[in-house]
Amino acid sequence: MAGLWRYPVKSMAGESLTSAALTTDGIPGDRLVHVRGPEGLRTARRYHRLLGLSGTLGTDGRALVDGLPWDSAEALALVKEAAGDDAWLAAYDGPERFDILPLLVATDGAVAAFGRDVRRLRPNILIEGVDGMDERSWPGAALHVGAPGTVADVVIRLDALRGRCAMTIVDPDTLVRDHDVLRDIGRRFGGKLALDADVTRPGTVHVGDDVKVVHVVTA
Repeated sequence: MAGLWRYPVKSMAGESLTSAALTTDGIPGDRLVHVRGPEGLRTARRYHRLLGLSGTLGTDGRALVDGLPWDSAEALALVKEAAGDDAWLAAYDGPERFDILPLLVATDGAVAAFGRDVRRLRPNILIEGVDGMDERSWPGAALHVGAPGTVADVVIRLDALRGRCAMTIVDPDTLVRDHDVLRDIGRRFGGKLALDADVTRPGTVHVGDDVKVVHVVTA
């Protein structure tokens, strides 16, 4: 396992982790706060400057926006600047806070083929040592994860390839948008990169853990 990320505030830049507890709700603290407007949820698909703000967790487990408590006046001012004067922040820990499933799994082979910063894909997990676009044969399989030399004790079910959206066009450092990125994903990858996933056997995972892909054999 080459990387782990959590996104405490939906549509903001996330935080890199060295280890994470995986539960049936994904990584604790992931996407606990989101941005809203009168019309409902607001995301970086339309308000791309949200990606210039950083969502992290404090030592008390509460979400922070650029190091500020998410429910502070200072954090709200930053959000209004990025997403409009009528935007606000709201906390929610229900399963609907995820676009599809609690985890997104990327592979180094596909990221290399993509040829751009992995942060554009916003994965929770990056798997290393994957040959090219092998991930395209993974839907329906499971990842068995464990420390090197031990029996894998965490199991992640791989559901389907993720259809990509306009968030991929935003450079994570400069916030410059390049619409050719999404067109390229459509042309070369059928619009899909990385895999939606959930946890069937919870446990703690670490960067550097061994990962084995187990394909389900049907009669």
